[in-house]
Amino acid sequence: MSEKKKLLFIYPQLYTFVKTDLELLSDKFQIISFNQKWSSKYLLPFNLIVQFFYLLFNIVKVDKILISFGGYHSLLPALFGKIFNKKIFIIVHGTDCVSFPEINYGNLRNPIMRFFISNTYNLVDKILPVSKSLVYTKNTYYSKTPIEFGYSYHLKDIATPYKVIHNAVDHSFWCKDKKTLKDNNTFISVLSNGKEHIKGIDLLCEVTSSFPNCNFFLAGIDKIDSLKIPNNVICLGRLNPKQLREYYSKSRFYLQLSNTEGFGVSLCEAMLCECIPIVSSVNMLPEIVGDTGFILERRDSSMLSRLINDAISCNFDLLSKRARLKIKDNYFKQKRKSSLIKELTSK
Repeated sequence: MSEKKKLLFIYPQLYTFVKTDLELLSDKFQIISFNQKWSSKYLLPFNLIVQFFYLLFNIVKVDKILISFGGYHSLLPALFGKIFNKKIFIIVHGTDCVSFPEINYGNLRNPIMRFFISNTYNLVDKILPVSKSLVYTKNTYYSKTPIEFGYSYHLKDIATPYKVIHNAVDHSFWCKDKKTLKDNNTFISVLSNGKEHIKGIDLLCEVTSSFPNCNFFLAGIDKIDSLKIPNNVICLGRLNPKQLREYYSKSRFYLQLSNTEGFGVSLCEAMLCECIPIVSSVNMLPEIVGDTGFILERRDSSMLSRLINDAISCNFDLLSKRARLKIKDNYFKQKRKSSLIKELTSK
């Protein structure tokens, strides 16, 4: 049996989907990862110096380089890979492809970050976006005037080839607890602190008082200081995966009202737990949902109210089962694994 090729895997933070990719690729490659805390801007100069010397002494030991996200952490690995003739790939996820100043979102708003990302994308051999919309999309949801996004729009000099490889979700873990009954008047959304406007929670709070018999759960945050929260909007705080699965199991609907969204991993997890999706018409959210749920075409509270009314009178069992099958059949681990390995082993 031939020895595994050594793959240097660089990422800014060990997100769940990064862990998934590490797991998927470990069968084929000997993975070498170098963990640094890139979230602190104060540590940035130190991190770059440490990364430089790590690469200087270790680049010759690896065969290929895989980077997750474009950012401050991505340029030096791409540069060293080019100098030492190593094949370099980068997975792009969302914020590294967007400049959306209206909602204070996107790494391409920052000129220095933009420099790091642009040069990374030019240096790598292939870009692996998790959605075609990260290459280019036109957002007709947020405002009356369409807004163009995607790295090919913001960084017009990028000629690097790309291959879309969708994210994958563990359908064996994300499944409804058979003993749990769904409450037909419950909705759930997932977000992190400071993302209320990006995820459309401000729009949601405009309409929830019109549905006093419904509960709207927000997982991932303890409170929202920037908004007046109606009584039926309940912040659950941070939940571990098992706790989140419990809430998905008892919630009838999943709300994803994002103004922009790289992929929608939480949406897929909720759909696997038979939550009926209600999503904004941005990026690939409508493609993920298909005919299994409801799509809000415009950022409009009246339209959202009508959509929720339609949802709470739908055929629950039909759409719940259809939602799970849609994700299970299209966004599974083996599919992503095969696609990633095919690209990483291509000549």
